[in-house]
Amino acid sequence: MTKDNNLLGKFELTGIPPAPRGVPQIEVTFDIDANGILNVSTVDKSTGKENKITITNDKGRLSKEDIERMVQEAEKYKAEDEKQRDKVSSKNSLESTLST
Repeated sequence: MTKDNNLLGKFELTGIPPAPRGVPQIEVTFDIDANGILNVSTVDKSTGKENKITITNDKGRLSKEDIERMVQEAEKYKAEDEKQRDKVSSKNSLESTLST
């Protein structure tokens, strides 16, 4: 699923104390404004550490045609993506159950 993603930007939320899998609570917020500017922010609820990034399309990453094509492809493969997501979720749930 991630193999089809396009990198828009990246940032790290560091300083999260070690904890068992599933324990850290990270709040992630995505906001897209009317100009297509994407704001992503994260907060570690236990430490209060936060980070954010603003992503614009001013570098000409994707044309309108590219975006339209990608939206059409996303709709076309939506059912397959949901099946894959369910498989991954089931696997993660099983691994979590086995590790406790």
